[in-house]
Amino acid sequence: MTDDRELSDLKLDRKECPKCGAIWLAGQHYWSGTGVKGNELDLAGLVCNKFADNQCINPVKGQEGGDTWEKRMEDLDQFADEKEGKWWDK
Repeated sequence: MTDDRELSDLKLDRKECPKCGAIWLAGQHYWSGTGVKGNELDLAGLVCNKFADNQCINPVKGQEGGDTWEKRMEDLDQFADEKEGKWWDK
């Protein structure tokens, strides 16, 4: 009996950054703590550009852009200003 099934040459490439634990599956970045699909530029802005060393495997390390802690703080400040007195005073 012969097996006539066609076999896929699909490979699942997995890389993990030894510095921060971020994971890439088949070239797609996923956040280490949540497993949520990520953005390499956001990872660079939040982690790699400030804390990484030569172990970092993020291909966009050093590029400017994406999310930053400063941007997140601005967003939180704006949210607080918009919500001031609306929900916690009740």
